[in-house]
Amino acid sequence: MATIFTKIINGEIPCYKIAEDENFLAFLDINPNAIGHTLCIPKKEIDKLLDLDEETYMGLMIFARKVGKAIEAAIDCKRVGVTVIGLEVPHAHVHLIPLNEMSDATFQRKVTLEKAAFEAVAARIRAKML
Repeated sequence: MATIFTKIINGEIPCYKIAEDENFLAFLDINPNAIGHTLCIPKKEIDKLLDLDEETYMGLMIFARKVGKAIEAAIDCKRVGVTVIGLEVPHAHVHLIPLNEMSDATFQRKVTLEKAAFEAVAARIRAKML
């Protein structure tokens, strides 16, 4: 059965897309820790990050770095944190979270945004993609 991320990749579920290439997709987390919280995923459906073949793993990290740099340029934050947990969706993914304090990375405090705000944040980050 396809994961929610595979359904997003296939266009069955909408997302606030940040970047995409033939192998990877980045989109805003709909339950973000902070404004600009983005998920980077491989289009290949593999459950665990460390089960990715080396080329896909390294490609995902390079892709996530590019997206993280754009987030850093678009969102007022001290740094962009990189987190891999992988328990909530059985599809490898990297969280890129704009951080101003440690609690922004705990997944215990969430930010609520309306559709227009998500769209505006996604547009700001996309504009900074190199």
